[in-house]
Amino acid sequence: MLTEQEYEGPEPVSTVRRLQQLTEQAVRSVPACCGAVATLGDEHGPEHDERRTSATHPDLAALVSVQLASGDGPIRTALDSGEPVDSQDLLDDDRWPAYRALALRSGVRAGVTLPFRRAGLDVTLNLYGFRPGSLGNAAHGPAAVLGEEATAGLVRDRRYRAALTEVGQLETALRSRPVIDQAGGIVMHLLGCGDEEAYAALRRVSQLANRKLADVAAEVVRTRGRGLEKELARLAPSPPRRPPNGEPSETSV
Repeated sequence: MLTEQEYEGPEPVSTVRRLQQLTEQAVRSVPACCGAVATLGDEHGPEHDERRTSATHPDLAALVSVQLASGDGPIRTALDSGEPVDSQDLLDDDRWPAYRALALRSGVRAGVTLPFRRAGLDVTLNLYGFRPGSLGNAAHGPAAVLGEEATAGLVRDRRYRAALTEVGQLETALRSRPVIDQAGGIVMHLLGCGDEEAYAALRRVSQLANRKLADVAAEVVRTRGRGLEKELARLAPSPPRRPPNGEPSETSV
């Protein structure tokens, strides 16, 4: 049964599914592998102690947790070096005391961590074996190919979601633009000002009220500006003054 270590923020179903498939396929492709864990992090997102984790067994998920808590272990080493990290026999490997102790208590004697980094995402595939020396060739073969494919898929998923978000934002902007233009016309009529001053007043109301500009504009259109005259006048920028004789002022020279 697959287990997942929760990580702050919602995760798309496609991301969880890809990590699960990666661990399942890795175990099937490496005969000596008794279990696997995949982790996902973001170079520009949460810290490494908040990585998404999918494991084929709860004990293996705990091996990741102890590494993230201590900040030390094959995952950190592999990500820092960009190269696979291999422990052929943890009984003789004293590089990561906390991780090593928990692994041995869980019956794990060998482990290999493969790092993959692309487009701001970093993925690790961690393979475990009960027998020492059983994962000697695991870093070069099917597991490496599976990790590359899964990482590429995660990048494609992220770019697709970003494109959908941008399209949604553009559609919202297109829908709200006519309302904002109408509100600008109402403010221009109420204050007898130009379009720049009208839109500046609307933006200022939006900022002070901590409301979206489209929402403020919709209210102005709905009420035809009634009740907002004084507030809009107070917030509208003052037009530049000119001397009575029509000569340019000192500030305009």
